[in-house]
Amino acid sequence: MLPDDKTLTEQGLAPEGRGRMLLIACGALAREILALKALNNWDYMDLTCLPANLHLYPERITEAVENGVLKHRAAYQNIFVVYADCGTGGLLQAKCAELGVEMVAGPHCYSFFEGNEAFAELDDEITAFYLTDFLVKQFDAFVWKPMGLHKHPELRDMIFGNYTKLVYQAQTLDPALKAKAKNCAERLGLAFEYRFTGYGDLATTLKAQSKKPD
Repeated sequence: MLPDDKTLTEQGLAPEGRGRMLLIACGALAREILALKALNNWDYMDLTCLPANLHLYPERITEAVENGVLKHRAAYQNIFVVYADCGTGGLLQAKCAELGVEMVAGPHCYSFFEGNEAFAELDDEITAFYLTDFLVKQFDAFVWKPMGLHKHPELRDMIFGNYTKLVYQAQTLDPALKAKAKNCAERLGLAFEYRFTGYGDLATTLKAQSKKPD
């Protein structure tokens, strides 16, 4: 049974220990990865997730991924890291190369959900603030409270003054999440833009991994 979003945010997800390949992912991607596993019958893939709130401290991601690889390496034939660069400044990519494991291409999950090629062609996104399904559900835990806006709402204009819009990249067609995302935009004083991206390059990347020989 999949943990709730609060658990995925703070603790992550332990591997089931039944497969031949291990995916080490961000807790914010757990539901999408499990949905793709079920859809494609990738039963040989196990999933473990690091706490999603590591994104609040990107300097900790590389070490956490390294520890995960070293911890589980002996138990799996293959390990794939389901993180993009995610604010590590190239350190995660260098560490994965050193460890001999592959990782998702792209600067962050907003890019690979959009599709890395499509995202690279956008020229007006520098003032966009992004949310995914998971981040809409965990908006208070990832944005409102860590930035102190629950106690000092007057900080909103200082923090978000250079943003013009909130872009909700939806992985699922959920009217309730869309309404909540629109409310998030209103709370931040930003225009709202909705894009149904589905799983984007996450799906194609995992499909490529599924075709590799054991």
